[in-house]
Amino acid sequence: MRIRTAGVVAAVALALAASGCGGSDNNDEPAAKESAKASGGKLVIWADDKRAAALKPYAEKFGTENGVTVEVQAVSKDLQINFVTASQQGSGPDVVVGAHDWIGNMVQNGAIEPVQLAAEQKSGFNETAIKAVTFNGQLYGVPYAMENLALIRNTELAPEAPKTIEDLVAAGKKLKAEKKATEILCLQSGQNGDAYHIYPLYTSAGGYLFGTAANGDYDPKDLGVGKPESIAAFQKIAKLGEKGEGALKRSITGENSIATFTGKKCAFLVSGPWAVTDAKKAGIKYDISPVPGFAGGKEAQPFVGVQAFYVAAKGKNKALAQEFVANRVSTPELAVALYNAEPRPPALTAALDQVKGTDPDLAKFQEAGKNGQVLPAIPAMAAIWDPFGKAEAAIIGGADPAKTVTAAGKTIAGQIK
Repeated sequence: MRIRTAGVVAAVALALAASGCGGSDNNDEPAAKESAKASGGKLVIWADDKRAAALKPYAEKFGTENGVTVEVQAVSKDLQINFVTASQQGSGPDVVVGAHDWIGNMVQNGAIEPVQLAAEQKSGFNETAIKAVTFNGQLYGVPYAMENLALIRNTELAPEAPKTIEDLVAAGKKLKAEKKATEILCLQSGQNGDAYHIYPLYTSAGGYLFGTAANGDYDPKDLGVGKPESIAAFQKIAKLGEKGEGALKRSITGENSIATFTGKKCAFLVSGPWAVTDAKKAGIKYDISPVPGFAGGKEAQPFVGVQAFYVAAKGKNKALAQEFVANRVSTPELAVALYNAEPRPPALTAALDQVKGTDPDLAKFQEAGKNGQVLPAIPAMAAIWDPFGKAEAAIIGGADPAKTVTAAGKTIAGQIK
């Protein structure tokens, strides 16, 4: 089971100025590859447990073809912060695998460098995925999977998809009254909140995190938290909380939300593709639809996240790392293997075409995320998660929305400055 902890780990040391240096030009790739091969180097890749296991056979094949040793090392906890720290100490890997919202922090700390992809290669990927890994006008990663939240419902308890969050609450309360469920909705919060999971409702009620600049990039100077729109949004969210409808509860956490759903104690779960495996194992008859918004409100917009491969700026074998990331990660064979390790929609169109015929859930998650917002990768996003989440949890518990959100906005603004 994968519990999505929304958050970018804050920089662990003094940020280095982000340079605009690129890797080798595409025309130099054969020479770079030969140079790496001649050096008899070693390529070290860091990934989490699931991806490390799926990567190993393909990495070994790449090593054999290039006459080098390839080590895939599993880092099961705090992968981003460990990578940034190791990079600054000169002991990091050549390639790291992780979420696109790490990019701003990693670039700011001089930990990764741009990846060289030809225009033809870029065109093979989902446009949103390419946008997500583009930072300050440069491509910093090669995407392999996409993810977003959706509403997963137990069709035996809830045959029809609710059109609004009010419809969902009404259906959930009815099931509770009939003793068919113990919870109205499984949307994780916990005592510290969860900005990632509440975001669809926050946007439906009119809230936003950052505005956008003229070029479409997120603008950290336009902070939405603490603005009237965010207060109005949390006033609506408060009505769903513990002193309102009881649909949002701090007792629903990242550790128990999916288990409560698979235990048939809750008909509705807001989660991502990582929850589907557990639902299948539990024998739950389920369907997937977009997270419903508030009646009369905007369409709920989940964050769209992307998983990608990055070239370490201080790796010992950058030429080989560029070769692996640009020309091996962009193949359907590897993308499908990573999909089989955990079924998230592949970012590579050819890989998606291979698997979507056997997995109808993929199209449903894509539909649920088509109106989504790319998760901001700007360094300022690191200042959002903790204050926003704690404000959310407090409001769900009954705190005054206006005072709580205003205070959170001031905290965030102070950290960004």
